Amino acid sequence: MVTVLEFHGIYAVWKRELLVYLREKERIIGSFVSPLLWLFVFGSGIGASMFAGTAIVGSYQAYIFPGILTMSVLFVSIFYGLYIIWDRRLDFLKEVLVAPVSRSSIFVGKVSGGMSDALIQGLIIMIIGAIFIVHIGPVQFIGTLLILALLTYFTTSLGLIIGASLETQEGFALVMNFVMWPMFFFSGALFPVSQLPAYLKPISLINPVTYAVDAMRTVLLGQALFPFYLDIGILLAFSFVASIIGIMSFGNLQQTK
Repeated sequence: MVTVLEFHGIYAVWKRELLVYLREKERIIGSFVSPLLWLFVFGSGIGASMFAGTAIVGSYQAYIFPGILTMSVLFVSIFYGLYIIWDRRLDFLKEVLVAPVSRSSIFVGKVSGGMSDALIQGLIIMIIGAIFIVHIGPVQFIGTLLILALLTYFTTSLGLIIGASLETQEGFALVMNFVMWPMFFFSGALFPVSQLPAYLKPISLINPVTYAVDAMRTVLLGQALFPFYLDIGILLAFSFVASIIGIMSFGNLQQTK
């Protein structure tokens, strides 16, 4: 049963994580550089030339916009798991774990903080895209935001799970490179999944980010590779599994302190 104390615990953890993010202005500004370069340099120049004459409908820059939007929140939310390692070194995590709230509430608070960080960046990229690239009406805006929220819940949970199982920043960065980049490149963010070689397509089909990109492409551009209900269903399933594993990983943290 969720009590008022549990809600206060979730809120306190969320607020702390959001304030830390807002205080790091250099981090906020720096996190926009990569998505904007991909969108305006690769999308309007190199990429447009590479994929001219393919099955892509409309401008290439508009086609990759859902993928770049996904990338912007993917990187922020997964790397959020690095803060678990920092909190452990600063003994802040130990103080949180001995608080009179459940480990599941601490996990939800952490996930909520990471989601807020990623969604702030996603909102700004959406505004830039609406001004320069694609038309985003109220319904499209709300639909895209809900998909981003579902995606960031999964990816933030994944980052926290990995961060909870590692001891060093170097180890986290190494694991992230093996997780994050394949998830992005095999998602169809930059080119249609149908153009992948047959032996690589199964990787895209088991990649949850593929379905997030497809869902946003459906909402923003009216182009779909899979049924919309399938996209949402798979994202919900991965989010549920990540929640269970994440809560278990935080329970293990409690036992080791």
